[in-house]
Amino acid sequence: MAAPKKYPDELRQRAVRLYRESDPKPVIRRLAEQLGVHHEALRNWIRQAEADADADERRDRPTSEMAEENRRLRREVSELRRANEILKAASAYFAAELDPTRRRS
Repeated sequence: MAAPKKYPDELRQRAVRLYRESDPKPVIRRLAEQLGVHHEALRNWIRQAEADADADERRDRPTSEMAEENRRLRREVSELRRANEILKAASAYFAAELDPTRRRS
């Protein structure tokens, strides 16, 4: 289960829009103080919005869709690994049951 978000989505969207529509660009720390958010949170929101808007604009960050797919795939891999371990343990158990003369250490 994901942790609850500290800031509402509307605030995030508004903050990014304010930054992107401002000319000249405001200092992130000052804008964050005016909005009542942490400056690093605002900086991350802006970077993620740039990555989502145009893949050519920011190549150092995956888009939100890619990040969500990565999370989903990691969960799936974890579940498959757990299932694999269970199957290995079950096969060892049943192999020992079928051939009691065979010793495994």
